[in-house]
Amino acid sequence: MDDIVTHNRDEPQTDFIYCCGALTEVLKFGSCQSLQKVLFLIIPGNPGVVGFYRTFMQTIYSMCGYRHPVWAVSHAGHCEPPDTMDMIEDASAAALSDVFGLNGQIEHKLAFVRKHAPRETSLVLVGHSIGCYIILEMMRRNPELKIIKAIMLFPTIERMAQTPQGKIMTPVLCEMRYLAYLSVFLLSLLPAVLKASLIKLLLGGICSLDQTVVQPTTDVVLFPCVANAMYLGGQEMRKVLERDNITIRKNLKKLIFYYGGTDNWCPVQYYHDIKQDFPHGDVRLCKKGFRHAFVLDAGSEVAKMALRHLCGDQLPNWPHYFPPSLPPPNLQKARPIWSRGHVGLPGEDNWRREWRTTQLSKHNRSMLQIPECGFCTQQLGLTVKVHQQFTSASRLL
Repeated sequence: MDDIVTHNRDEPQTDFIYCCGALTEVLKFGSCQSLQKVLFLIIPGNPGVVGFYRTFMQTIYSMCGYRHPVWAVSHAGHCEPPDTMDMIEDASAAALSDVFGLNGQIEHKLAFVRKHAPRETSLVLVGHSIGCYIILEMMRRNPELKIIKAIMLFPTIERMAQTPQGKIMTPVLCEMRYLAYLSVFLLSLLPAVLKASLIKLLLGGICSLDQTVVQPTTDVVLFPCVANAMYLGGQEMRKVLERDNITIRKNLKKLIFYYGGTDNWCPVQYYHDIKQDFPHGDVRLCKKGFRHAFVLDAGSEVAKMALRHLCGDQLPNWPHYFPPSLPPPNLQKARPIWSRGHVGLPGEDNWRREWRTTQLSKHNRSMLQIPECGFCTQQLGLTVKVHQQFTSASRLL
C-alpha cells in the first residue's frame, strides 16, 4: 500500500494553459494548497521544455518529504499543443507583447506567478541557464515577490554572445535563422517513430542518459516549438550583455549561483568575475563535471546538490523559511553531525558520508529545540539533525 502511495506521489500532473495569450505547459509535483508555505518553481533554460526537468523535480519533491509542491512552467510556445488548443490564443495580443521574445518571456513568468501562485505561498525559484536571467529580471521588475531563495544553475546572465558557444550560435540564431527554420521544418515532417530513432541516435553518446528526456526531445522537434526557441535564442545573444549587479546586490542573501567547471555558455572566468565583485555572495563552482545541459544525465544529482546548498543546516522538509545557505562563520570549519537522511530518498548512498540516523525522544528533542520532521516521524520515528555546537548532543549519540 505504501508503495502505491509513493508511486502516485512520483507521478506528476501536466496542465496546458494560456498565459499572456500563448500556450504554456505546467508540470506539477504536488498541489499548491493554501496550507503549503513554500512552492518550488522551475524556470527552464532554452528550449524551455518542462519535460526535461522531470527527474530533477521528482528528486526535489521526494527529498522534501512530498510536502512542498515542485512546479515547472514552460516558456511561452515551447510545448506541443494538445488537440483542443492552438499555440496562440490571441494572435494580435501575442504579437503586440512579443510574448515569444526575451522580454515577453519575462512578463510571461510574472503573469504566471500572479495568476497561479497563491499569495500566501513563498517561492523558491530555481533557474537554469537563461532562466537565471529571467529570475533576476523578475526580481528587478517586481521587488514585492515573496521569494525566499533563488538557485541559479549554470547561469547565463551576462555577455552570452562572447562565450565560446555564443560565438558559434550567434551567426546561426541571428543571421541564418530562417535557413535553420527550413531544416527543422523538413525534420518535423518525418514520422514520429523515425524522429524518435534519430533522437536516440543523437543522444546515444551520453552514457548515463536519463530516458525521461527522450520523449520531450522528440516532442519539441516541431517547427513552431523550435522556431520559438530559436527566436528567443537570437534575442538572448543580442540582449544579455552586462550583468545586473544592482539587482544582485539588492537580493544577494537570496541568491545561490552555481557555475559549471567546463561550461561553454558561462565560462569559468565569469565565475571568477562575479566572485570578485560579490565576495560575500554564495557563488560556487562545479567540481563534479556536470554539463550545462545537466538534465540529460545528472538531473537527480544536481537536485540533491541544489537542495543541500539551499537547506544549509536544516532538514530538507522543514515547513519553515530556509536559512542563509552559508553557515555561520564559527561553523564553517566545523564538521557537523547529521542524521543519515530521509527514508524513501533515491540513491543507495543517501548522503552516507555526511549523515547518520539518530533516534531521539520528544523530551530530548525539546531540550535541544530541534523541530520535528513530519515525514520521517511517520516512517521511522523522529529523525533529526544535531549540530556539534549542542554539547548535550554528545550524550545522546
